[in-house]
Amino acid sequence: MANAITDSNPTDIVDNIRMVSWNIRMDAFPDSITVNKTISSLPSKIPLDPKSYYSKTDERPWSERRIAVANTLLFDRADFVGLQEVTKRQLDDLQILLGDDFAHIGVGRDDGKEEGEYSPIFYKKSAAKLINSDTFWLSESPFEPSKYPGAGTIRICTAAQFQGNSGTFTYMNTHLDHLSDEQRGYGLSLVLHRAKYEAIKTQRPVFVTGDFNSKTDQLGYKVITGQTQPLKLNSTFTEKYSWSKEEEKEFIFKDIIGETAPERRSGNYATFSGFAKPGGTKDYSRIDFVMGGSNGGWKSSSFRVGETLTDNGLWSSDHKPVYTDLTIYTGEY
Repeated sequence: MANAITDSNPTDIVDNIRMVSWNIRMDAFPDSITVNKTISSLPSKIPLDPKSYYSKTDERPWSERRIAVANTLLFDRADFVGLQEVTKRQLDDLQILLGDDFAHIGVGRDDGKEEGEYSPIFYKKSAAKLINSDTFWLSESPFEPSKYPGAGTIRICTAAQFQGNSGTFTYMNTHLDHLSDEQRGYGLSLVLHRAKYEAIKTQRPVFVTGDFNSKTDQLGYKVITGQTQPLKLNSTFTEKYSWSKEEEKEFIFKDIIGETAPERRSGNYATFSGFAKPGGTKDYSRIDFVMGGSNGGWKSSSFRVGETLTDNGLWSSDHKPVYTDLTIYTGEY
């Protein structure tokens, strides 16, 4: 999908990339089955017609889902992928399955190293060069492993700067709390503040992907899209990521679906499905997003919510991947 990264940077060059957000569902039923063992167990002969379709749609172990997750990203030619609910085992498995064309960044949320879930960014090395990256916690103590009061668990945001043919851009990936609407509002206030800082200081495009656990009429979504004022933040965070009065400018995130021509959007709306039987849409909702900064420098040419249920009844995840094809332009914004 992406144009190959080069060392030159003429003003008429753009970056064309495919960006994906996907909660791949944690490793809920861990086992000792390796990637190689899974691959060796796959049938090599031409499959016969099944006796039935969708015979079992219950959640299955990661060892049965991982090939489908990796193939989805490979078959759909993803360039930048923000994942959520990723354990260390899943991270390592996907690096193996995606191959040497990809690299990843991110840390475990529980200790800032390898414990707990990651919100990693996988990226195709031919699409851009990593400049730097860091992680902050979506809490009142954002520079150390910590949980927001009343939240169900620890939450983090992975932030990175990349160098493409068109110039630099910032990419952030996050996963908000499933219980606390206040945490989602606070967490996305932190994300918005950091993104605004990057937009002001780099004058380049900024993107965020994530499972916000927030519907469009709830606090988190309203904060990050500028419909509601951000919550008051930890002063050490705002001091570290500060700008002068002269640099001040309005900044919010724009929901990519609304920035894409209607004829270039897929028919799917819900990004969360659960492990439901076909037609079981009771819990369907749209809570996973790809967004671009209002400072501009980018354009979306397509938006799509993918499929995760195959006709043998395997759900690769209880969330669906969200795709957008982006053009990133040269210049300052």
